[in-house]
Amino acid sequence: MPKARINLYSTEVKKVDSICSQIVDIAKKVGVAYKGPINLPTKKLKVPVRRAPDGEGSETWERYEMRIHKRLIDISADERALHLIMRVPIPKDVNIEIEVIE
Repeated sequence: MPKARINLYSTEVKKVDSICSQIVDIAKKVGVAYKGPINLPTKKLKVPVRRAPDGEGSETWERYEMRIHKRLIDISADERALHLIMRVPIPKDVNIEIEVIE
């Protein structure tokens, strides 16, 4: 039976978790099999920046970090369930990828 693999990622963990809970609620309501949400490793992007750009003064650095949180959900590829998932409102800063696997 084919299944749909849903990848979600964003810099804000609360928004990703709220979308995951909506997708799980849809799967429970329709009655299809699902697995997840599975927490994937958080990607940490670190950028060290020198405070004094001209080179004068002491060597002081500021360190900035952006974290990208990822979730994975596998759901049976039922046409009704996928249609309801497509209608879920997704915020701008949350990226979603849906892939159908045989």
